[in-house]
Amino acid sequence: MDSNFLFAMSLTLFAGLATGVGSVMALFAKQTNTKFLAGSLGFSAGVMLYVSMVEIYSKSKTYLGAAAGEISGACYAALFFFVGIVLIGIIDFFVPSADGDIGSLSPQKNNRASLQRMGVMTALAIGIHNFPEGLATFTSALRDPHLGVAIAVAIAIHNIPEGIATSAPIFFASGNRKRAFGISFLSGMTEPVGAFIGYLILRPFFSDFVFGALFAVVAGIMVFISIEELLPMARELEKSRVTIIGAVVGMMVMAASLLLFM
Repeated sequence: MDSNFLFAMSLTLFAGLATGVGSVMALFAKQTNTKFLAGSLGFSAGVMLYVSMVEIYSKSKTYLGAAAGEISGACYAALFFFVGIVLIGIIDFFVPSADGDIGSLSPQKNNRASLQRMGVMTALAIGIHNFPEGLATFTSALRDPHLGVAIAVAIAIHNIPEGIATSAPIFFASGNRKRAFGISFLSGMTEPVGAFIGYLILRPFFSDFVFGALFAVVAGIMVFISIEELLPMARELEKSRVTIIGAVVGMMVMAASLLLFM
């Protein structure tokens, strides 16, 4: 099997497994360090925003320009960027996430049946959201391993609170750590599944144009996730400036990383 394929799939699996890390934190930590979590989410958003607009979108224009001409390529890049935003926006609309539940889960505030349902529905929502994220990580790593690593790390960081949001209510409702961890873990594993299914569907059509279009779609998806999910969730967890500091540091780290490997 192609080594690039194995590397890209390994990165996608790594990103998906981070959901399990969040699950373990929820099951064994007495309380969540909201300041650290908010800073981490801000960091992830900063990485995603910078790499999307500076690197991924630029690569999209390059590939599409080579396939369709400079002006047409730029137009296609803009078009597919917003296609990515619309795509993840539709998913987000029909399968709403459970933002805000991370810092307020307690058996006193909710009865067991409601908590159990919350956890299962959150796992389902996260599982569906993870499909395009998995394809984004995999596609980027397949074409540019260094870029794939950056995206995988950013997505892994933002998967940790998703694991917390999934496992905590199920654990509070059932008292069963194995069940809570198992459901949370399975929701994260949809990331490599989404990557593999997308690869099987798109593999016969891979070309400069297809890769350029995918890069633009990925940029749109990541910008949407950053603005609609990560930053609002971070601000809800911690009202201080730790979120914006984390975001700026994330951008700086991503900028330094990209310059280092020019």
